[in-house]
Amino acid sequence: MNAEWIGWASSAVLLATLVRQVYSQWRQRSVAGVSSWLFIGQLTASTGFLIYSFLVDNWVFVVTNAALLVTALVGQGIYRRNVREQNKGR
Repeated sequence: MNAEWIGWASSAVLLATLVRQVYSQWRQRSVAGVSSWLFIGQLTASTGFLIYSFLVDNWVFVVTNAALLVTALVGQGIYRRNVREQNKGR
């Protein structure tokens, strides 16, 4: 088996897990159990890993980290929307 396929399959599993979590957060419109720092940390780490992956020419991780960066941006946006909505109700 080509080692790169293991990377692509692992990437798909990780992204599916994170996308599902962000979708659940969007659908529930709640920030319970979620910290803004999670997405800030993910944004920072994904940016660093994206640059690193590009520099070492590893396209599995370039694509994976670019997708992780997008999920972090979407997650942070949903988190902020949910906080605003919860604050309106007070």
